[in-house]
Amino acid sequence: MSDDKLVQIQELVDSAMSSLKTAYALLRDATGVSDIEKERIITKAEEMPSSGSANGKVVEGIFDGQNMTDGEGQTYPVPANYASKSKLVEGDGMKLTISDEGKFIYKQISPIERKVLVGVLIQEDGQYKVLAEGKAYRVLLASVTFYRAEVGDQVTILLPDDDNAVWGAVENVLPKQMAEAAAKSTIEDMSTEEDEDGELSPSVD
Repeated sequence: MSDDKLVQIQELVDSAMSSLKTAYALLRDATGVSDIEKERIITKAEEMPSSGSANGKVVEGIFDGQNMTDGEGQTYPVPANYASKSKLVEGDGMKLTISDEGKFIYKQISPIERKVLVGVLIQEDGQYKVLAEGKAYRVLLASVTFYRAEVGDQVTILLPDDDNAVWGAVENVLPKQMAEAAAKSTIEDMSTEEDEDGELSPSVD
């Protein structure tokens, strides 16, 4: 493919992305509806501009929990299996290389600070989520199937350290024996505390 052809294609892509961004802005102004989460991701991605390379186009952006979004608001689909196995966290910086043959090659380049929470896998509105510390975080179906998790299982998830996220990344599924032991220990601890307070002490004849 000639350089002139590639330049023409790039110009068409840039024009389409610009038109799409304008259309989103007009729609937001007309309806008053604003996607706060998407705008937050775009704001972070604006500091990671697109660039060219000898092997194709390079785009840098932010992982939004499901896709990569660049500074123009354009989204690029991240393979769910890759995101699950790499344990990508919402907010991670990524680089996408689009080869001249059209192949997409993703790479994590700036991981966000993480924290780990333990929660319970639930299903809500047809989607898998992990309920942890009073909040339900969406998780990828590929992660659930990869770890063979079932509703009710205790799982550990990775989240941005600032907890400003909609998506969580499944890190592992706690073995049922371990989860049951933890639950039993919690119940016993609660019973001990109640006995010490004299609230539930058994009566003696």
